[in-house]
Amino acid sequence: MPRLRIQVRGVVQGVGFRPAVYRLALARGLSGTVWNHAEGVTIEVQGGAEGLSDFERALRDEIPPPARVRSLASESVAEIPGESGFRIRASGAGSEIRPVVPPDLAVCGACAAEMDTPGERRHRYPFTNCTRCGPRYTIIESLPYDRPRTAMKAFPLCPDCGREYRDPMDRRFHAQPVACPACGPRLTLRRPGASAMAEGEAALQAASTALRAGEILALKGLGGYQLLVDATSAEAVRRLRDRKRREEKPFAVMFPDLARLLQACEAGEEETAWLTAPEAPILLLRRSGAGPVVEAVAPGNPRLGAFLPYTPLHRLLLAAVDRPLVCTSGNLGDEPMAFEDDEALRRLGGLADLFLTHDRPILRPVDDSVLRVDGDGPTLLRRARGFAPLAVPLAMKGPCVLAFGAHQKNTIALLKGGELIMSQHLGDLTSPEGADLLARTVADLRAFFGARPELLACDLHPDYASTRLAERLAAEWDTPLVRVQHHHAHGAACAAEHGLKGPVTALTWDGTGLGSDGTLWGGEALRIEGPAFVRVGHLRPFPLPGGEAAAREPRRSACGLLWATRGASAPPPGLAGAFDGPDWELLQTMLAKDLHSPVTSSIGRLFDAVAALAGLPARRGFEGQAAMALEFAAGDRAEPPYPWDLKEGAADPAPLVEAVLSDLAAGRDATFVAARFHAALADLALAWARLGGLADVVLSGGCFQNARLTGLVQERLARAGFRVHRHRHFPPNDGCISLGQAVVAAFR
Repeated sequence: MPRLRIQVRGVVQGVGFRPAVYRLALARGLSGTVWNHAEGVTIEVQGGAEGLSDFERALRDEIPPPARVRSLASESVAEIPGESGFRIRASGAGSEIRPVVPPDLAVCGACAAEMDTPGERRHRYPFTNCTRCGPRYTIIESLPYDRPRTAMKAFPLCPDCGREYRDPMDRRFHAQPVACPACGPRLTLRRPGASAMAEGEAALQAASTALRAGEILALKGLGGYQLLVDATSAEAVRRLRDRKRREEKPFAVMFPDLARLLQACEAGEEETAWLTAPEAPILLLRRSGAGPVVEAVAPGNPRLGAFLPYTPLHRLLLAAVDRPLVCTSGNLGDEPMAFEDDEALRRLGGLADLFLTHDRPILRPVDDSVLRVDGDGPTLLRRARGFAPLAVPLAMKGPCVLAFGAHQKNTIALLKGGELIMSQHLGDLTSPEGADLLARTVADLRAFFGARPELLACDLHPDYASTRLAERLAAEWDTPLVRVQHHHAHGAACAAEHGLKGPVTALTWDGTGLGSDGTLWGGEALRIEGPAFVRVGHLRPFPLPGGEAAAREPRRSACGLLWATRGASAPPPGLAGAFDGPDWELLQTMLAKDLHSPVTSSIGRLFDAVAALAGLPARRGFEGQAAMALEFAAGDRAEPPYPWDLKEGAADPAPLVEAVLSDLAAGRDATFVAARFHAALADLALAWARLGGLADVVLSGGCFQNARLTGLVQERLARAGFRVHRHRHFPPNDGCISLGQAVVAAFR
């Protein structure tokens, strides 16, 4: 009787894969065994030839999500005479740890139905899960994925949960986080600095009452602490903004159910599918103008970051409050999200009125993912819960590389065995807490996957926290360090994501990144091939008085742009109101004396400057706010492009600036200016693509978070015969930098 040994790789642990294999084998009368190990899953199966063939087909076609089979390798082995039945063996250690960890997944329909059914053991239990849903990456200590290697080892199974856990026909067979009210985690409610006020259901009800009364709740969620407040109360939202020091940056809103979300937002078929998918990301949706969510949640923004409850705890809380809630990361300013209990009480004690917490440890922080659906598919803007740390095959043979990423929207990446595993979004590294999280994540990723990096990769900028950590570890580990120019990494990341082997033209447009000439780049056309690049086009540099301060004050970018194109002058009428007293003269003096006024070729800062000239936010705000305002102002309006002076790839914006000022003097409004400006950038993209002279063009950088710009550029280039590629599985912003660094280092 024939017998096969089948090696399976992919997302096949902690997702109900072995029970599914067990049921497939029994249904075909086959005998054998299946077991986990660090490389994946091995199956030995014996029976008739027809049954074996159908079994192999079913492994590819009938395995339920969230399992994902990436490869199957079968070989014939010796028959075991007299074998009967099929069994699931204990996990083995394996020879190599591969990046096959499943991400954390939203509560599934079966578990939600249990929670909603009176009389069920898990009725209203806030930590219900099975092999198809629940915590994964946030609770795993090491591979292979078994309960003793998770944060659940502190919760011994009760007899009822134990029976489910051991029954291959049960959907909770080897569901490592399985628990119930008798043996699992419990809720506690407390005030900052005080002892517990309530536990269990009473804690949940008291928290919901506080939220309805306008109080701010710190909730221990799946991957860290979140701050929640009533999204229908302008006063509650204002209090959260004041305490969190977040003046205007949009908040995400969690809705109790899909029906109420669709009252407030417009969602097509693909968007609705993402809202209810196991990844359950925050989705950027167009606001409908209806519904109770107050304007202060996302002031001046036609989109709303909307999502649905993705854990049992969120479901119960949102149902009890019975209204949409702001649900934002538990942090202050640019700090990372708090995820450990003592740390959260210390850091969030001045922000939250109440803490709804529990006793299941979070081993690593994982924030919510953010996604937008564009005309040709999704754009992932923040890769975290539901997506990280899924590995992406790059088919690159070479050394093991650890890449440290950028300074903002940081991620780290590990290239190992031809696969790229990227950490969850870590955020900005400005604060000591951010730098500490980076160091902890590097150590965690390295230990988790048993990686021994042969190369390290970092940015050129010497003052980034990621660069400093890379330099220190390169010395400690005696490992070569490759420094990768920021925009080279952007382009290489997009090319690698699409498996492009030959040279490409990369349009890399963002805020700023240190160029190889020591200036700040950001409006680049690069010809990239493996470890090398050539700069074939760039924006003519202009100065930024105050340097980094310009990222939060668009008026500074406007002042520097006018200086570069017109020389010393008075502020134009639309900009004059953005300067008080001697501010304009002070900036003019800085520019004249070249004091703290680095030059930049940044299209991100050009966006800011044009927005300020057009009368949009000019003084204060979050980075990217002015550019977003310009995008929203343009809408779908079609107008002729502004002109450029393009000489040997250098794009001089002087004609564009004069035309903008002329339009404004003629009484044209910001929507007209914004539409012409976006069209001008599409023209520039086409000119640079032609200079690059290559069929494949990749788009990367924070400017391509702008849906209007991305759509116009794609359309213009495709119409001219170019093959255009943009990010799909990774963010176009600096969240993709670690991927590009790893690829460039591997080539070198």
